[in-house]
Amino acid sequence: MNDCLFCKIVKGEIPSTKIYEDETVYVFEDINPTAPTHYLVIPKQHISKLDEIDASNSAVISHIYEVIAKLAKEKGLDEGFRVVSNCGESAGQSVFHIHFHLLAGRPLAWPAG
Repeated sequence: MNDCLFCKIVKGEIPSTKIYEDETVYVFEDINPTAPTHYLVIPKQHISKLDEIDASNSAVISHIYEVIAKLAKEKGLDEGFRVVSNCGESAGQSVFHIHFHLLAGRPLAWPAG
């Protein structure tokens, strides 16, 4: 996707504060954090929405959760953390490249916050 914001971040065309990177995943700080720890975890492969996950790309999503668990341990998120992903505009998705918000560092209310 030539005009995808997150694809441009992965390529280094738009600056970000990188937290972690491997061959499959890129993690960076959210520019509008809603918690003291607020990272965006994205696949390098462009997948627009959660409803596009299938047998051909589900290993990427599994790896994302492995990275989240690793980061939670490394960053000392022992008090707990939340992972949020929105699918579709009406659910709050504003960038159409699958991404997972890793939130921690304060009490998190439910269903929002």
